[in-house]
Amino acid sequence: MTDPAAPQPAMRWPLVPTLLVAIAVAAMVGLGIWQLQRKADKEALITLYQRNMAMSALVTYPKLPPVPDAMLYRKSSVVCLEPIRWDPRSGADRRGRAGFRMIADCRTGAEGPGVLVDVGIGDDFTPPEWPGGTVQGTIVPGPEQPTMIERLARKAAPARAMLIADVPAAGLRASAVPSADDTPNNHLAYAVQWFLFAAAALLIYILALRRRLRP
Repeated sequence: MTDPAAPQPAMRWPLVPTLLVAIAVAAMVGLGIWQLQRKADKEALITLYQRNMAMSALVTYPKLPPVPDAMLYRKSSVVCLEPIRWDPRSGADRRGRAGFRMIADCRTGAEGPGVLVDVGIGDDFTPPEWPGGTVQGTIVPGPEQPTMIERLARKAAPARAMLIADVPAAGLRASAVPSADDTPNNHLAYAVQWFLFAAAALLIYILALRRRLRP
């Protein structure tokens, strides 16, 4: 029969679980710091976009992706020899009225890449009777941007830009031009979340450890 007065054996410190929790907490703190760094980078990028929007001089339209940040939200012009494909997408005009953006994939020469041109907002999916021509407008990110997973996996194809026409095609309404202020910047919230996850994991482990080591 065990003597209750006899000394109890000392509990061993759980080395492996402690190392795993420490690594996980360090990783979450590192992700939080990385998000803070991305927040500063995104703020600088938004400032650049705002400066671009204030410029009135036309720039040469970028022929190949990726499009330099210094050219986004700048004014430019292209010559669309022929729209070879239409890609209607939901959108709104400059008064906020909903509709369908008529995005033309234009041929600009016998060979080489074409350009994407948003020629205006329609009420249905029917493309306009627009043969092409010279289009002046604002350079914005194209509708098909790579996902975050594709970027992290380094499998993302360079995104094309798009020109939103200042003057819409006949029968259409002028499409709304995205603002530099619409660029998402949620990195502070993400950083706070990672720090909270790290604090919660550390607190839970400390409580579990105290319970295990309690005589």
